[in-house]
Amino acid sequence: MTSETETGKVQAKPEPILQIKKLCIDYPIAIGTVQAVRDVSIDLYDGEALGLVGESGCGKSTLGLAILDLVREPGKIASGEILYHGRDILKMPKAEVLALRGQGVAMVFQNPLTSLNPLMKIKDHFLETIQQHKPDILKKDALRMTAELLEELGIDKKRMDDYPHQLSGGMRQRIMIALGLIMNPDIIIADEPTTSLDVIVEAGFVDLLNRLRMKFELSIILITHNLGLVAEIADRIVVMYGGKIMEEGTAEMIFHRPYHPYTAGLINCVPNIDVDQAKLTTMAGSPPDLVHPPKGCRFQPRCPKALERCAVEEPQLLTYRDGRRAACWLYPEEF
Repeated sequence: MTSETETGKVQAKPEPILQIKKLCIDYPIAIGTVQAVRDVSIDLYDGEALGLVGESGCGKSTLGLAILDLVREPGKIASGEILYHGRDILKMPKAEVLALRGQGVAMVFQNPLTSLNPLMKIKDHFLETIQQHKPDILKKDALRMTAELLEELGIDKKRMDDYPHQLSGGMRQRIMIALGLIMNPDIIIADEPTTSLDVIVEAGFVDLLNRLRMKFELSIILITHNLGLVAEIADRIVVMYGGKIMEEGTAEMIFHRPYHPYTAGLINCVPNIDVDQAKLTTMAGSPPDLVHPPKGCRFQPRCPKALERCAVEEPQLLTYRDGRRAACWLYPEEF
């Protein structure tokens, strides 16, 4: 892959650390098959923060689980590839996948209180994780590693003897981040990481995540419906709807020059303190039935700019000259 610089010279573009190629995920149910993710292709580069946004049920969390081969039955990955450093995770032996979780790719789930075992002290969570991946490491060394990392995240090492319920929501979230970082992975997947946090703690979380990203040279996939959060962290944003990608671009493109009407609708729904709160914008309609998705564009039934063509023919996800991708008949040509 190549890219052109301002001087006109062509430079080689780095290879993605993670590549998702034409991924399809299904959930067979009694009345049919839920098409949870359809033909999704995404690249993630070293040191990049990528935001996955969209309404609940759009497929973003399912996509995050698929990266670690954690899609639970009856869900199944129907087709596609997930390449980590060029190797397909979906074809790896189970032992290699288990080793990959934590050491290569780690996940921070949205509710730390339910993710942490209430009967285990904080230090025991770390000991279990470290010993699973490195059984030869001495307990005292594992505890030292844990104490150093917790202090890096602003948590006194004395709290290692506490149980999860003895910590605040913000501290529990930091513990989850520390568990993700303890084996020094390349990629952190954060799934709705601030859902249970108030706005003050959330602001601190943003600063922490940005600092950790630089210190540990992390690539981050941030899964969220919080556009304010993704604007603070993400370099590039993927907008999903009905299991498909509607648009992808840099944060500046998405927030200042959105192409897809769905992207524009999401941005318009964000409360603005400079606007009369009695005039909040909402998006008409509901997300599509993924057992029987609408013909043509999946957003067409709700789209304020829908064309006749949108109801009968599905638009392709095109790449434009500015590097953005969008699937919309308003922009049928690459320009």
